[in-house]
Amino acid sequence: MKNSVEIKNLDLQFGAVKVLQNLNLEIGKGEFLVLLGSSGCGKSTLLNCIAGLLDVSGGQIHINDRNVTWAEPSERGIGMVFQSYALYPQMTVEGNLSFGLKNAKLPKSEIETRIKHASEVLQIEPLLKRKPAALSGGQRQRVAIGRALVRDVDVFLFDEPLSNLDAKLRADLRVEIKRLHHKLQNTMIYVTHDQIEAMTLADRIAIMRGGQIMQLGSPDEIYGRPVNKYVADFIGSPSMNFLDGQVKNGAFQVGDLTIPLDGYDFADSSGSAEGPATIGIRPEHVVTGELVENTPFQIEVEINLIEPTGSDTLVDCEVAGHHFRVRMDGQSKVSVGEKLRLGLAPSKASLFDAKTELRL
Repeated sequence: MKNSVEIKNLDLQFGAVKVLQNLNLEIGKGEFLVLLGSSGCGKSTLLNCIAGLLDVSGGQIHINDRNVTWAEPSERGIGMVFQSYALYPQMTVEGNLSFGLKNAKLPKSEIETRIKHASEVLQIEPLLKRKPAALSGGQRQRVAIGRALVRDVDVFLFDEPLSNLDAKLRADLRVEIKRLHHKLQNTMIYVTHDQIEAMTLADRIAIMRGGQIMQLGSPDEIYGRPVNKYVADFIGSPSMNFLDGQVKNGAFQVGDLTIPLDGYDFADSSGSAEGPATIGIRPEHVVTGELVENTPFQIEVEINLIEPTGSDTLVDCEVAGHHFRVRMDGQSKVSVGEKLRLGLAPSKASLFDAKTELRL
């Protein structure tokens, strides 16, 4: 697959503070890549570097085989959608969509064609004569996306475009953005701190921390085989359960418990590890009820807290002195203080070195 965007050995410093460090990233043509991480990890900074809104300290940025490291934003062939809608309040929707095209001296007929296409794709035709004050938050964000869409570029950059919206509207617009990508097949780079957005939208996810990419892979790879404890903890809601212990004689020992590691897929070629380690088990991979008997390891716990969420019920308990959460069916009838038998399948667990926190 031909690359649409290539970032080579990128560095960015503000004074003595290193924000991005020797960062390398290749984004394929037509790919939907999500930059995911907590606040301050460098994801929006990287996006702004690609857009040309920040001057880099070192390295190169290539878009469609052209070195644009020092090119102006308008010369990069990108369309950007910001977290704030940044619409001109005195202009109608049509005026907002056409403003940049008029400045670029495009013919009137071409401007009308592009606005018609963008408004049809985003379903905002009835809104063209309205001003932003007469629009809802979701409608304003569609207009902001439309303003990037009319530029007819190969690469779209989204900087947390849904974070100002309520939960239902975020979910609705997430579907619209995914549908838009399927229809246009343009390259899209999307910044978010919301892992649900990342998992549902992305072809690949780049998890960032401290100005570096921790892991780059498909949503399945990130979720199923996190490369380190940080990625494992960051992806998943509720987050992964962690038990600190040690690997000894092909089993994981924590307190008085010995969890067999038969069937565990070790990341290294030796297929074994010895010494202090942390095992990670996702709440949804813990088995309850009749299925417990089919698992290689079972334990009985006491329920400390119950969190019903409708489709699921989250149960809090304690395993070997560690806080432990279990995801159960929403119709499960359990109560605080009740004994619950759990089954664990080590093949679905993640094992991390206690010192390096890398996957074993």
